[in-house]
Amino acid sequence: MDDLHYSESHEWVRVDGDIGTVGITDHAQKQLGEIVYLELPEVGHVFNADDEFGTVESVKAVSELYTPVSGEVVEVNKGAVAEPGIINDDPQGDGWLIKIKLSTDDEVRKLMTADAYAKYVREEQEG
Repeated sequence: MDDLHYSESHEWVRVDGDIGTVGITDHAQKQLGEIVYLELPEVGHVFNADDEFGTVESVKAVSELYTPVSGEVVEVNKGAVAEPGIINDDPQGDGWLIKIKLSTDDEVRKLMTADAYAKYVREEQEG
């Protein structure tokens, strides 16, 4: 998906106006395996870029979630909290995590494109 911007911690953001929808990448959900629990912040919580905003628990591990952009949480995907498996099924669609009102546009430009992220993942796997 070309409209996504990626972080090194394997989150993505899709920007629509001044709202950024945040989720984890397909690569991240594959690494985690079956996701069984999700903890997300309340609406109104304000984060700086790279702040931890929640946790995702799979049958393999618990991982922290980091927001790729700064801003205020305006919506939380309650469907994903109730049925975390949706993140495995559709991590870059219905499995989104939070929507955040962006503090600035500058941070998005610093994130990776889809091609750059794919290269980053390849290099990370090659170690």
